[in-house]
Amino acid sequence: MTGANGFSVSGYGPERAGWTRMFARDSVARRLDWPILLSALSLSLIGSVLVFSATRNRTVINQGDPYYFLVRHLMNTGIGLALMIGTVWLGHRALRNAVPVLYGLSVLGILLVLTPLGSTVNGAHSWIVLGGGFSLQPSEFVKVTIILGMAMLLAARVDAGDKPYPDHRTVLQALGLAAVPMLIVLLMPDLGSVMVMVIIVLGVLLASGASNRWVFGLIGAGALGAVAVWQLHILDEYQINRFAAFANPDLDPAGVGYNTNQARIAIGSGGLTGSGLFHGSQTTGQFVPEQQTDFVFTVAGEELGFVGAGLIIALLGVVLWRACRIARETTELYGTIVAAGVVAWFAFQSFENIGMTLGIMPVTGLPLPFVSYGGSSMFAIWVAVGLLQSIRVQRPMSA
Repeated sequence: MTGANGFSVSGYGPERAGWTRMFARDSVARRLDWPILLSALSLSLIGSVLVFSATRNRTVINQGDPYYFLVRHLMNTGIGLALMIGTVWLGHRALRNAVPVLYGLSVLGILLVLTPLGSTVNGAHSWIVLGGGFSLQPSEFVKVTIILGMAMLLAARVDAGDKPYPDHRTVLQALGLAAVPMLIVLLMPDLGSVMVMVIIVLGVLLASGASNRWVFGLIGAGALGAVAVWQLHILDEYQINRFAAFANPDLDPAGVGYNTNQARIAIGSGGLTGSGLFHGSQTTGQFVPEQQTDFVFTVAGEELGFVGAGLIIALLGVVLWRACRIARETTELYGTIVAAGVVAWFAFQSFENIGMTLGIMPVTGLPLPFVSYGGSSMFAIWVAVGLLQSIRVQRPMSA
């Protein structure tokens, strides 16, 4: 029995003999995109060191154990790798058939957040606390299902050869599929996740070959929606304060502007090579709030300097570059759309996270892919890497 990508579960297939032929010419291991895998793994390992530096002295949150967050970050990375392997084994084409089930489960997950099961963490009511110190953020997995669901609809008739590109009716169906979970997430409200989902939708439409009128129309609708959200007071006070602090960096430096001011001080003090690992005064003094999650990049800027922070950006660049190659080289529109959706997701979330620490983007609470502490984000991101690897593995050998 073999999986969709040729992994042997038991016995021997006609072309592969279990794990003994993992490195044969046509094996899964040799066809993986190793630059993506090694870059992503390097980012997660660098993140574990930064998370440890940010939390080892924070006895209020680490329960008196300096290794508490380090161990959990490594565990999350290990689980993420397992999810990636499982995704590659199943294959993105098999997951295409499971989209209705995955979509239903993801919508159910975010609906549960709006019930008494939901919990508020750091001002965002977007979590389900499972007990034992574990929690789940269902909106992270919605990003994956939006990509898969829209790709399934937009590519169906094109890959079948019925049409050269998605028609207007198909585009409307895909937008409706994305709109339902986005509206639910907005009600939490989790504006950061909604922003990522909007960028994913735009990236997916651009990659699908749909009319550019849809893209321009969505940009206009997004601008009107932002005004409506502001006028209808959907945002919580803490979110409004974040935008106010972004618009005016000098606004209340000891209050709403404290996070961004301390973040800029930390990064600015690092210079070229940094103050040295575990020797950053801002990090050691615990001046930057939520430094293991939203502001983990400040640890790199302060303790590793421009060189260390630049390395993180370079590794993220490698992941995006290779993902773009996968999107370009696949022979099916479905694979192209999935890869493009992942690129849009990773690119925007990385830019937003790093940008908010530098003061060029508003604070939205989005984690830095692979680097920030957080189980739900880590799991969803590694599933996305698994999708990229599956597209690469399943392309024709001549590609």
